[in-house]
Amino acid sequence: MPRANEAIEQALLEFADLLSILSEDPFKPRAYEKAARAVGGYPEDLTGKDLKEILEVPGVGKSIGDKIHEFLTSGTITELEALRAQIPGGVRDLMTVPGLGPKKAFALHGELGIGSVDDLAIAIGEGRVAGLKGFGPKTQENILRGITQIASAAGRVTLGVAMDAAKDVIARLRDLPGVGKIAYAGSLRRMCETIGDVDILVASRHAAPIMDGFVTHPAVTRVLGHGDTKSSVLVEHGLQVDLRVIPAQVWGAAMIYFTGSKAHNVRIREMAVRVGLKLNEYGLFDAKTGELLAAKTEEAVYAKLGLPFIEPTLREDRGEVEAALAGALPDLIQERDIRGDLHTHTDLTDGVASLEEMLDAAAARGYAYLAVTDHAPDLAMQRMTTEKILDQRERLRALQPRHPAMKLLHGAELNIGPEGELDWPDEFLAGFDLTVASVHSHFTQSREEMTRRVLRAIENPHVHIIGHLTTRKVGGRPPVDLDLEAVFEAAGRTGTALEVNAHPDRLDLKDEHILWAKRHGVRFAIDTDAHATTHLDLMRFGVATAQRGWLTKADVINAWPWSKLERSLKPR
Repeated sequence: MPRANEAIEQALLEFADLLSILSEDPFKPRAYEKAARAVGGYPEDLTGKDLKEILEVPGVGKSIGDKIHEFLTSGTITELEALRAQIPGGVRDLMTVPGLGPKKAFALHGELGIGSVDDLAIAIGEGRVAGLKGFGPKTQENILRGITQIASAAGRVTLGVAMDAAKDVIARLRDLPGVGKIAYAGSLRRMCETIGDVDILVASRHAAPIMDGFVTHPAVTRVLGHGDTKSSVLVEHGLQVDLRVIPAQVWGAAMIYFTGSKAHNVRIREMAVRVGLKLNEYGLFDAKTGELLAAKTEEAVYAKLGLPFIEPTLREDRGEVEAALAGALPDLIQERDIRGDLHTHTDLTDGVASLEEMLDAAAARGYAYLAVTDHAPDLAMQRMTTEKILDQRERLRALQPRHPAMKLLHGAELNIGPEGELDWPDEFLAGFDLTVASVHSHFTQSREEMTRRVLRAIENPHVHIIGHLTTRKVGGRPPVDLDLEAVFEAAGRTGTALEVNAHPDRLDLKDEHILWAKRHGVRFAIDTDAHATTHLDLMRFGVATAQRGWLTKADVINAWPWSKLERSLKPR
């Protein structure tokens, strides 16, 4: 079953959103946001925990702990219901639009009576929103982009949500009698950023008991179909999961068929037809005689087509077939190639784990180096000071002997200000081992302003990595407006790495941008932006996104040995 932590996290985040409208205290909502992150990143499932155990979660005090305990025992929080009652439902509906904050949603509802996303789109089209203070052309453009984003994401979930659901289902099915091979396929195996439905394949000669076990899984909220060899259900978040039971001897052909994008599958089927073959989910056949030529493994099917094995993350018909024919497929980066994480946070700012806990967790992963990059002072809510960051540097240096196999790097995540300014002067920045610079505010700047701002940070010789470049949150916040061509050219020229943020809510850069930037010779850093020790495990999502962008370990600076990375960190 899915952990209770995720549901609690969402409830606390909603609490924070509603407080931001109703409370004059800017720090109170922040406390709930931090607690939400702490719960989401806590390694233990809080299901069934008592209050004493709940209070062991870092960042959760007595007041919030009581609310979590109430949620676990009753499924709701009385104070949250009271907050909801104070805010019209229309405002809450408008707050679902990426980029539309609570205060602007309240203004739209209060002054224009707008109570739904559809009504908002109509009002903008009719010019009624333009008369409101703070709703200029750029703001309206961003709102419309957010509405479009909602429409395109309808019925889809993030990669992380889908992965958790698939693994939960597979874990239960694997123990059923008669189950041979079992795996997920489809867009989840290709590691797409959002997933519409999950495909699971099982090799077995006895489908009936497997189908029965599937439709009675505790996570199932609705059975859509219960057949002999295929069944479909809905699980949490409205995600559809389809199960197919197939003969073991056609496993490879079925995995190819149910993994590849439509375009990839059409391409390889056309290849088969041109040489007198027929390819489907049951195998590769001689079109005239019907003789089965290959089906058991993916490698065998691809080989009969004259192709090497093509990694699932490449199967999008973006040149992978041509590269395979030419013997030019990239040797894609793997998670095992990652030697360290260069963007992590501790409880000195908005992380939920101590410095020691983060170092121990990274060491347990076998990393050769780790950069601690807490937020800098211009992000005022983090309450960072020069004294605090220097004290952390001394603590980190003192902890180095405790981790002799892992180089500890002291860094900071800097804020790229509206004019491209950074938190500290260059002479202070020179004291860091590594810096990540990111946009955290003023998301609605014009294309020219945002581009100039980011370029200034890229050109700074003390900035090593640009974090989550487009600032987007998958299904939650649209990307900023940037001249990406200019940004990629500058990053390639200066050697400033661009981050592939591994958190499944970000995946920023996205795969298409990685492909584009790679053509400019850009270096990349695959980082988790971890705010908890469990977030370090998100690296697999960043690696998969990098694979979709055709990256090799030579392209990724934190796949380099420390000696090479150290040379690259010297001021340019």
